[in-house]
Amino acid sequence: MSNHTFNKSISIVSEKFNIASDTPGIELSVLNKRPASMTVFSNEKTILMVHGATYPIGSLYDVELDGFTFLDYLASHDYDVYAVDVRGYGGSTRPPEMDQPADQDPPLVRTETGIRDFGSAIDFVLNHRNLSKVNVLGMSWGGTVAGAYTSLNNNKVNKLTLIAPQWLSNKPIPIDTGGSLGSYRLVPAGTTKERWLSAAPEGKRDSLLPDGWFEKWVEATLASDPNSKTVHPEHIRATNGPILDIREYWTVGKAFYEPKDITVPVLLIHAEWDIDVPLDLAQNFFTSLTGAAYRRWVEIGEGTHMVLLEKNRVQAFQAVQSFLDENYTPAGQ
Repeated sequence: MSNHTFNKSISIVSEKFNIASDTPGIELSVLNKRPASMTVFSNEKTILMVHGATYPIGSLYDVELDGFTFLDYLASHDYDVYAVDVRGYGGSTRPPEMDQPADQDPPLVRTETGIRDFGSAIDFVLNHRNLSKVNVLGMSWGGTVAGAYTSLNNNKVNKLTLIAPQWLSNKPIPIDTGGSLGSYRLVPAGTTKERWLSAAPEGKRDSLLPDGWFEKWVEATLASDPNSKTVHPEHIRATNGPILDIREYWTVGKAFYEPKDITVPVLLIHAEWDIDVPLDLAQNFFTSLTGAAYRRWVEIGEGTHMVLLEKNRVQAFQAVQSFLDENYTPAGQ
């Protein structure tokens, strides 16, 4: 068995925590997966992940495809892996406005709230395992959350992995479909396949998602929102704060944070057919990381913005694992 495949023989323990946020009444759901045999915990072997603007951790990082999830993969390679749902997503508390019609309140959960929730989860993991730093990973909007957090807290971050992070755009960004923004939006998981695959060239669409993978993803996505069976069948709620931030920052030439303030090692993962974060955006972001201890870009062919759930997903997993496995001692230590 090579060092870069999923090791089925390793027993993985899964644990869920509900932790306090910085807001009374709002709890955050943190999922942990680790090898059952793990007894020693370290900065280098611990990672905390955060999701994007639409789908929670259970829909992005913990969908079992081919017998294992992204979290399982990392845990099978001796990582103590955590993933947090920001408030309003997955297993975390939904702000009370999310039980009202969306047009009654302004967009919920802006990026600064995501960063605060991520910070609460990092502090929880550091205290829980008695560590001084963790590795962090974010995808898409989560890349902004993780990147901005790191830019302000390099002392708590070992290494930073960003998958298709947001950056400045002079073109419309597909997730923003225009119009007025309510507090949240309803996302019809089961009918998103066409948009997902439309990013790929026509002749390649049929092979992007192996048989049954999309259906498994839909099931996991709908399971993340208790209202998807009753109040709004077949839809999940996603907060609109991240969309408002696209309008007030990314598409008007305002960076939400300064990538040059990140001083830890950075891995950027991007896929060839990503229309949400096109190649030139990723390149402009990468070249802005001038303060990083070192930085690397891995480009995955034949993948979209959702590459973590597609046929080439293990290439992304391997890139993350290789980056985290490398010995790194900060200068002066």
